[in-house]
Amino acid sequence: MEEQDRKSQEIFSKILRAGRRTYFFDVRSTRADDYYLTITESKKHTNEDGSAYYKKHKIYLYKEDFLKFKEMFEDVTKFIIDEKGEEIISDFETDQSSSENSEKDTSSYTNIEFEDI
Repeated sequence: MEEQDRKSQEIFSKILRAGRRTYFFDVRSTRADDYYLTITESKKHTNEDGSAYYKKHKIYLYKEDFLKFKEMFEDVTKFIIDEKGEEIISDFETDQSSSENSEKDTSSYTNIEFEDI
């Protein structure tokens, strides 16, 4: 049983590293052997003593919701780009990584297309 649980965790994964955030797109298996998607955001934080810790947030997305999710995601991202453009606007000037975002080479980022889901 443990071998089957481990296999279901290793079906397919993609990782998007974006500054202090990392996004994990993981395909997992239900008990009925159908697939679903988990999207996990992991963000690095620093304690006062300098040690690092990560906060994680997870979304579970099932096949019956893929089309609606994709349409909604496209609608809101289009709205944001139409209203504010693609330039990064940041309120976090004290965070060095944020102030460097506008100069950062984004060619190393993975382009995620929801048609791939």
